[in-house]
Amino acid sequence: MEILKSAVILVIGFVLLIKGADYFVEGSSSVAKKFKVPSLIIGMTIVAMGTSLPELAVSVTASMAGNNTLAVSNVAGSNIFNLMVVCGACALFTPLTIEKNTLMKEFPFSILCAGLLVVMGYLGMSLGRVDGVILLVIFAVYLFWMIQSAKKARTAGDKLEAEEEALAEEEIKILPMWKCIVFIIGGMIAIKFGGDFVVDGASAIAAGFGLSQTLIGLTIVALGTSLPELVTSIVAARKDEVDMALGNVIGSNIFNILLILGVAAAISPVTFLMENIIDIIILIIMSAVVWGFAWTSKKVNRKEGIIMLLMYAVYMVYICMR
Repeated sequence: MEILKSAVILVIGFVLLIKGADYFVEGSSSVAKKFKVPSLIIGMTIVAMGTSLPELAVSVTASMAGNNTLAVSNVAGSNIFNLMVVCGACALFTPLTIEKNTLMKEFPFSILCAGLLVVMGYLGMSLGRVDGVILLVIFAVYLFWMIQSAKKARTAGDKLEAEEEALAEEEIKILPMWKCIVFIIGGMIAIKFGGDFVVDGASAIAAGFGLSQTLIGLTIVALGTSLPELVTSIVAARKDEVDMALGNVIGSNIFNILLILGVAAAISPVTFLMENIIDIIILIIMSAVVWGFAWTSKKVNRKEGIIMLLMYAVYMVYICMR
């Protein structure tokens, strides 16, 4: 009975996280639009952070509760799920094209971030407050670089950028200010309680079945917090609009490592287990494989998507057996 109650709390937590993130992004984007912030910058900051809000809420809640193994395994699990399942599933519908900029800069940078995390975690088997601040500084520099790159691309008069800008203009609704405030505050409250419910529910299920926090973080919690990316990407794939799918996943994975673990470690030192180190090394290997796929023809095709999904299935078997 207790397990069932915990499962219900977990599901309610996921619903609050996902809907809260949606409303927060909609309200924030509308406010930004009212103040004439370019759509491109809104997309690269508020909307990009919006898909990472569930992971942030779970990891920060876990960190504040001293349940830090859930914070690391949630980020590692979400990143592997985003890369292998979200992109792999999308590639089944239509080949995933990848922009040259993402291939040359953001993809190797995401692998470097994971490598830095392995080094930081392995040296003291924890991420201290100083490590957290370093990750947040790197995140701030990355965000600045992204916005500068976006501005340069737009001023260069790139036709594709202009089309994306026009599309983003259409997608962002201008809401009345009272509604924006309700959406932002309501979204934040839903995200806060959603994070609490997910951590409490996941911890209780792990205890009830005698499972480790790491296993729960890598499976149930990682899947739940990655639902926004999965649903959005599959809907886009079915509409044959997946040009940005791989780029968005790479960006989200960078956000997860730098912002989420940076904030969690700055609040309370995050303990690393050897299992966490192995999972992040697996993330690096999988990232390198997908990067290799993307290099061959500047896209990820259906066959490569199936290989990615099979690799994830093998990884799931491995973490359940260890």
